[in-house]
Amino acid sequence: MALAKKLKDTEYLFISTYLHSRERDLLTSARMERMIEAPTAADAAKVLTEIGYGEFDASSQRELGSILAQEQEKLFEDLYRFVPDKAVVDVFKVKYDYHNLKALIKAHATGTDASDRLLLDAGRVSAEDMRRAVWEGDYGVLPPALRRAAGEAVEVLSATGDPQLADFLLDRAYYAEMVSAAEDTGSEFLVRYVRFTIDAANLRSAVRTLRMKKGAEMLKRVLVEGGNLRAESIQSAALSGNLEDLYRSTGLRQAAELGTAAVNGGSLTPFEKACDDAVTAVAAQAKSVPFGVEAVISYLAAKEIEFTAVRIIMSGRMAGISGDIIRERLREAYV
Repeated sequence: MALAKKLKDTEYLFISTYLHSRERDLLTSARMERMIEAPTAADAAKVLTEIGYGEFDASSQRELGSILAQEQEKLFEDLYRFVPDKAVVDVFKVKYDYHNLKALIKAHATGTDASDRLLLDAGRVSAEDMRRAVWEGDYGVLPPALRRAAGEAVEVLSATGDPQLADFLLDRAYYAEMVSAAEDTGSEFLVRYVRFTIDAANLRSAVRTLRMKKGAEMLKRVLVEGGNLRAESIQSAALSGNLEDLYRSTGLRQAAELGTAAVNGGSLTPFEKACDDAVTAVAAQAKSVPFGVEAVISYLAAKEIEFTAVRIIMSGRMAGISGDIIRERLREAYV
């Protein structure tokens, strides 16, 4: 059934024009190559300052993480000012809520404090409010679905002592909330993008599980609903060695082929890259839309791709990894 749009495309005219103008400052393939070929990591970092990033110590992983977190926060703050329907931005903020919740629940259970560098202040709930909620056991400040998931995860961890089980529960809640939030925006494109993202996540989980020689029980735990392909179908295909057949008619066909190779002892790197590139290809379908909610979704997806590229390149440069290896790890650029 088609979704009813909450707002008209014309209401996105200003933000669409604004974001299209901002696309010239995205990290293009040419800029990535300049970073890889730069004489030093510090010179590579200068490419980032040219497109609006703050200055940071190019020899420090901590400062790299900090500058990326700052850029993520700035992105959401900027969009919140102009986007007609903030729920569209919230779809992309959900994952940071669950990231922080995972880190804090584990830290609290072990009597330690989650380091600030593990927390990202880019979710719907501030990292400090999340920390207070977990430490005080009062989740009233959290959105309803997140509140329920937090309570259930704490109970599971308390009963089993297994943080992995709590993570599985939170992953299922995260994807379910992401789909629900996307549907609430009325954007068919956003729902399609989210469901495809889940298909890619499930393919990753299936390949990693098989590679670790785990069976049906683990697959049942790690696979989530919400994608175009049912979790049960993916589990069945994984156990019978038919993942390629299942994904053959989808945009993840090449990734599934590389996943089969990875299960049989091949490298995970090209498989992981193919998964991310397939998701990028779906986001890029919005490029042809001159104005509308698609422009916001497209730009948010492009920035997420950019942040991943920055982390791969700068971490590689800091570690002295060769340019060829960095290129192998890089995903396709959005622009």
